[in-house]
Amino acid sequence: GFLHKIFETFNRFETPVDMVSTSEVSVSLTIDMTENLEAIVAELSKFAEVTVERDLSIICLVGEGIKKTPGVAATAFGAVRTTNLHMISQGASLLNLSMVVEDRELPAAVAALHAEFFATLDERVFE
Repeated sequence: GFLHKIFETFNRFETPVDMVSTSEVSVSLTIDMTENLEAIVAELSKFAEVTVERDLSIICLVGEGIKKTPGVAATAFGAVRTTNLHMISQGASLLNLSMVVEDRELPAAVAALHAEFFATLDERVFE
């Protein structure tokens, strides 16, 4: 299918995909290795509309407390409510929550998340 063709393309160019988010009409993904980006875009453009965004960073919240504590995602998104989120993803294991932000917004977003989660430790989250 469609996803197979996408990942097959990245595999052919030996470019690992770091993060993936899908919807009914689109697939968003991130890569760190951009050496073959031009060739990958050309190949993907044969069967999909491709947009490349640059100067973005991934923030990951990781921990057992993420899956055990209701509202962690809402709290995280509330902390970065003034940040433009380009992409969000939660792993199937529910151990991590990732978001993509513009590089220029990274320091403020990390500071806001740190203040929200580490200013006073919630024993339910940080056992």
